[in-house]
Amino acid sequence: MLKVLFLLLMAGGVPVAIAMAGASLIYILISGNVPAFVVVHRMVSGVDSFPLLAVPFFILAGNLMNNAGITNRIYAFALALVGWFKGGLGHVNVVGSVVFAGMSGTAIADAAGLGTIEIKAMKDHGYSGEFAVGVTAASATLGPIIPPSLPFVIYGMMANVSVGALFLAGILPGIIMALLMMLTVAYFAHRNGWGSDIRFDKGRFAKAILESLVVAAWPSCIWFFITKLGTQPQLTVAIALVVLFAIDRIFRFQAVLPIMTPVLLIGGMTTGLFTPTEGAIAACVWALVLGFLWYRSLTLRALLKICVDTVETTSTVLFIVAAASIFGWMLTATGVTAAISGWVLGFTREPWVFLLMANLLMLFVGCFLEPTAAITILVPILVPICQQLGIDLVHFGLIMVLNLMIGLLHPPMGMVLFVLARVAQLSVERTTMAILPWLIPLLFSLAVLTYVPHLVLWLPRLVYS
Repeated sequence: MLKVLFLLLMAGGVPVAIAMAGASLIYILISGNVPAFVVVHRMVSGVDSFPLLAVPFFILAGNLMNNAGITNRIYAFALALVGWFKGGLGHVNVVGSVVFAGMSGTAIADAAGLGTIEIKAMKDHGYSGEFAVGVTAASATLGPIIPPSLPFVIYGMMANVSVGALFLAGILPGIIMALLMMLTVAYFAHRNGWGSDIRFDKGRFAKAILESLVVAAWPSCIWFFITKLGTQPQLTVAIALVVLFAIDRIFRFQAVLPIMTPVLLIGGMTTGLFTPTEGAIAACVWALVLGFLWYRSLTLRALLKICVDTVETTSTVLFIVAAASIFGWMLTATGVTAAISGWVLGFTREPWVFLLMANLLMLFVGCFLEPTAAITILVPILVPICQQLGIDLVHFGLIMVLNLMIGLLHPPMGMVLFVLARVAQLSVERTTMAILPWLIPLLFSLAVLTYVPHLVLWLPRLVYS
């Protein structure tokens, strides 16, 4: 009956969060077995969680970076690095999304932030609007895969999994997905006879390579001083940051400091300097320092608007989590999750068959529900089955998030689809057709990451072993 009430409310156009809470309340009132105040109690306790404090701070950090002129710097860095390839701006699109993913944590922020710059630039260089939208949509899925990731925080809280391990699990898959997308761009460039979009400039390219080397070498130097020389972690990081700012001032780099955001987060969590929640706060402080003191691109008026936008987004996300808390509790209490688990385990006990079924389910659900709502509904149903089949929950978390990100590209509820259709001034139908070819690298990535779990778990096991 609970499921029927939920589906009826959804079919009536009721928002998913209200449908979950409403279906639970109606069921309780009809059954009379549980006091009605339990709905409010469970919803409040559902958001009374320390890890969930990371949600508003990661949203704030992404909004700060997105409004501090960082996107233009990322675009210039990616252009210098790969813009001279054949189909150059397509490669720039992918590389830019990889960098921006380390700051925003959401696919929609990536599509709305960098997408506005990239689609206009690609159109100005003669690319079709469909190709520009397709590559932008595909690369936007990297936002929640490469850390930090808002969906990983929600999943980690719901499934009782380490957020730090989830962040680490997303690094290698994100790189693999980016390489597959760049191969797809190269294929289109070869087929259509596209050349490069800018001339190869040794100085600009060397500077971009130097920026990449600085970012790559920085954590290694920190690790060497802390582990080999026994220096104090806090003092070492402080000195290294001063040196980093000095290098940035001397060489006038484009994107070293923004790119350093995920490095600081992952490094701080793996060395024990801070928890994921404290890391979200550190990301906000880093963004404020860059925006107000270093680049001086933020104003108090802009900060006020950013804070209001953050409050609106956070309230939406946490209301979904609160509603899903009572709905998930009711699913368990009424035996729905046990019945689904029994049916699945009666059908198969092969992990690979279950993962195939789960992928099909999550791809379908992702087309209709916003990722946060989908995660909060699916975790209580699917995670117990994973535990019985011995499937690693970190691995399954990445699979779930990737499925739901692909769902964002499709109607009827694909938010990235609608954002890019508006940015590119294309109809939803044309935007949908433009995205279809890019499902090939995305679904191939999903298949590989599903059935080669070592690619997902190698880095978390290396760090946390």
